Amino acid sequence: MMFDWDRWQEIGVTITRNKVRSILTGFGVFWGIFMLIAMMGFGSGMHNGIMKGIKGFATNSCFMFTRQTSLPYKGFQKGRQWHIHNRDVAMLLHAIPEIDVLSPVIFGEDSQKNNIVVDDQSGTFNVRGLYPNYEKIENQFLSQGRFINDIDIQQKRKVCVIGSKVYEELFPSKINPIGQYIRVNGIYFQVVGIAAGVSNMSLNGKTSEAVSVPFTTLQQINNQGDVIDLLAMTAQPRASVKNMETRMNELVKVANDVDPADEQALMSFNMEENFKMFNGLMIGIVILIWIVGSGTLIAGIVGDSNIMVVTVKERTKEIGVRRALGAKPRTIMSQILMESLILTTVSGLLGLCLGVLTLHLSDRYWLQDAENIFMTEPMVPFGAAIVSTVILLICGLIAGAIPTMRALRIKAIDAIREE
Repeated sequence: MMFDWDRWQEIGVTITRNKVRSILTGFGVFWGIFMLIAMMGFGSGMHNGIMKGIKGFATNSCFMFTRQTSLPYKGFQKGRQWHIHNRDVAMLLHAIPEIDVLSPVIFGEDSQKNNIVVDDQSGTFNVRGLYPNYEKIENQFLSQGRFINDIDIQQKRKVCVIGSKVYEELFPSKINPIGQYIRVNGIYFQVVGIAAGVSNMSLNGKTSEAVSVPFTTLQQINNQGDVIDLLAMTAQPRASVKNMETRMNELVKVANDVDPADEQALMSFNMEENFKMFNGLMIGIVILIWIVGSGTLIAGIVGDSNIMVVTVKERTKEIGVRRALGAKPRTIMSQILMESLILTTVSGLLGLCLGVLTLHLSDRYWLQDAENIFMTEPMVPFGAAIVSTVILLICGLIAGAIPTMRALRIKAIDAIREE
């Protein structure tokens, strides 16, 4: 019996060609699921980064402050500088029962260089007067001590809550500052707490870089009467912040002899509207991620199906012989479906694992060391991972369905005649 070298060479070429096809097809599925997982993870990381930066801040809040008038009204010329007053707070609370928290804010005089002094340490920081209920609008995240309380307001105490960065700069020795005295714009205040505040929110400066004192104390020190620089408000649950903003705008203007039609005189910042805009943006990003990722995955699945069609065509003679020897259609069908399913599933799970590993390494070695990063803790939600796995299984079955139907239409006698 002579060794048929050409025959074995032909078999070897066929096997190699099939392996290359399988690898290329598997890579298409692998790359599709990897891109889907990576994009979903980084999209989630972007959402987490933004939410971490505003964690503790009331999303149903609104802020109001005055500017010069642009219209004459009741004998007043345009260009008049006006202010909100203490009496307006009580008026708004009585007129608008949907208000949950209404907290007036006043700012210290324009900061001079090194306006905060502790012994031989000094720095330039913003000073603001707050009410205790302001903590319900912006969580202070106190690391030591307490926040301003009602007794501080009533007795106009000279106490203060310093920001975490103020503490780091003025107390480099890291001693306990509670009970210590610091000089704020030339006046001594006793430190009662250290606050970090919300990292990405700024109210005339970030809380971590500001000194907060009782509202009544700072109002007396400024010697400007009952002037309020800013009103901070939150709405009751299920109440519309937009409607409350409109009503407050009208009432405050009328109470202070400002034309209700003057849009420039009173400015407001609606956090609820901004959060809705942000949520809409994130929904759009998620939809885009699924479209792009799914498109890449589908391209891999189509390639898988095409390879299976070619494979079935090359194995026509083999299928015919098996049919002639009594192989049942479901046996042929299960074999082809299983090959497609295994190829798709293995490739997809490898892409899934690599995608998760990439997100983990990015979070551990890249994002953790970055400062002011707009992304944190990129991860794939468990539900999304389950959905991706189910999609893989379904696509694997669909990819094998077309070649399976072609294989079942092959007659045994025709397949045996196939060259």
